[in-house]
Amino acid sequence: MITLQLLFLLAGMSKVGLETPLTQQVTVAAGGSESFRTAQKPQQAAAVDTTAEKMLVFQRAIGGWPKAVGTAKVDYTRPLGTVERASTLDDKNRNDATIDNNATTREITYLAAAYQKTNNPAYRQAAENGVRYLLKMQYANGGFPQFFPDFSNYRHQITYNDNAMVRVLQTLRSVATRSKQFAVLDASLAPRAQAAVDLGVECILKTQYVRNGRPTAWCAQHDENTLQPAKARAFELASLSGDESVDIVRFLMGIEKPSDAVKKSIESAISWFEKVKLTGYATKDVTAPGSKKVLDRLIVSEPGSTIWARFYELETDRPIYVGRDSKVRYQLSEIENERRAGYLYAGTWPAKLLAVEYPAWQKRVNSTNGEAKK
Repeated sequence: MITLQLLFLLAGMSKVGLETPLTQQVTVAAGGSESFRTAQKPQQAAAVDTTAEKMLVFQRAIGGWPKAVGTAKVDYTRPLGTVERASTLDDKNRNDATIDNNATTREITYLAAAYQKTNNPAYRQAAENGVRYLLKMQYANGGFPQFFPDFSNYRHQITYNDNAMVRVLQTLRSVATRSKQFAVLDASLAPRAQAAVDLGVECILKTQYVRNGRPTAWCAQHDENTLQPAKARAFELASLSGDESVDIVRFLMGIEKPSDAVKKSIESAISWFEKVKLTGYATKDVTAPGSKKVLDRLIVSEPGSTIWARFYELETDRPIYVGRDSKVRYQLSEIENERRAGYLYAGTWPAKLLAVEYPAWQKRVNSTNGEAKK
């Protein structure tokens, strides 16, 4: 005989329907004794984020993501058709996963946030596999190659270019501290991520170029064995970078309790930025009337302005400008128009670092030291 209590329960279950995915236990009276029967309720479909879904499709079997498939840049704002989806899934084993152009770190960050919003376990798992990919690709000396496992051409070099390695270390730092959306990831990844960050800091300190016993800045890429500055593309010779070195310093300043070695590294780089600045100059883009397309780019005299070169000679700190012929020139106007208009050889990258961020870091570090001495 079914109890009155059971009838009320069954009535309530019929109203809940698919909205209650949890397993229900129903009490049934039989022969004067109670037994339990488990009534399985249909599971509610996980919420879907359309961008995250595309990221799942493009994730490679090794855990990372490509920045492009062939010549087509990966663009998650673009609709993904059935045929392209199928062909992309068939490419799962392609070895084009990379950290270049924000690839992989972008997806990990987005997917972790998407999991927070949707509670879709596929997004969390994909993000975790992305983190494991980053941990797997790190060299024993702490550096990160531009691609993994494709080491062709210059892809095997430790890559600061376009802030690739710094973005990885920033992402791993967030995983290690379980900050914001990264708190939802597997907790066992946190200590591994912290170890990778510590190793990465060691690599940064070792790759800072030392000239006559004095640390200066960093190259856009370094040899993964010797740690010395290295050449990449034809117009990217081994040289000190007035661009990439900025975000390296920013990353180091993000260390909560910097060692004396880290402090020296930061202060040495700041001194180098001050030494090599080009005072009284500015960059000027030449565009067609009513168009934003850059037709040419010039360095012009402008009192009160300051810029920095993208590349500086290793032994002289002299700004260099290199075209596709790989020949060093000392005036931007001497290289071909295609490179002048299509690549940034000068900019204001360190300006905010010097004027705002470094003084704030000094104040924080000095304040911390003062508290420690009390």
